[in-house]
Amino acid sequence: MTPAKFQKEILSYYKEHKRLMPWRDISNPYKIFISEMMLQQTQVERVKIKYTEFIKKFPNIKSVADASTNDILKLWQGLGYNRRAIFIKRSCEEIVENHKGIFPKDLVTLQTLPGIGPSSAGAIYAFAYNKPVDFIETNIRVVLLYFFFKNKEKVTDKILLEKLKKVTPADIDPRDWYYALYDYGAYLKKILGKEKTDLHKQSKHYSLQSKFEGSFRQKRAKVLRMILNDEEIVGMEDVMDSLRKDGLI
Repeated sequence: MTPAKFQKEILSYYKEHKRLMPWRDISNPYKIFISEMMLQQTQVERVKIKYTEFIKKFPNIKSVADASTNDILKLWQGLGYNRRAIFIKRSCEEIVENHKGIFPKDLVTLQTLPGIGPSSAGAIYAFAYNKPVDFIETNIRVVLLYFFFKNKEKVTDKILLEKLKKVTPADIDPRDWYYALYDYGAYLKKILGKEKTDLHKQSKHYSLQSKFEGSFRQKRAKVLRMILNDEEIVGMEDVMDSLRKDGLI
């Protein structure tokens, strides 16, 4: 498929099926940062509810920096992967302390913030500042694999980035282009069904997520919830040590 045909396919779908999200059609880097952190490994519909609650209680960077860790974690309950909440808290503290409360505007500085890697930094850069940037995240990876790497194995993100650079249009706002890729990736996951796993497996970076039920992650979530609710905990020292190590308690 040529770059022109690919662009037409992605953008035509986006024009007809653009998803409405509370964090879209805005340019507030703090709010976009919160949405990107929440969307990591969490379904969009769950994030929509929590995002609205979070922004209402913590409307800006300083409100998060000034809040207690417990208050942040209490609101976060239900999203899972609680370390993301800690990263949000630490990032906001660092922005207040080292950047005069102003969200960084360059990719290098963005990636110095806790929990922000190349993907999150690229997303914030594109969506908040509408700046051209190349980055790979789950939906983008799926789209590129589907169109350009059928039956290929162990495809690296480096290779995908090279392809992305070649097929990214120069005359489309980065914000719209990446939202279009996100939405097409979500569409592919719906129509492919079980085949989407096979597509994911083509990536060299694919790893099967362990089951939550009966896992150590589930124990951590239960104990943390008990702590936040001031419930008595007996035993569970291994879990407590793990939570302390991650700064959750």
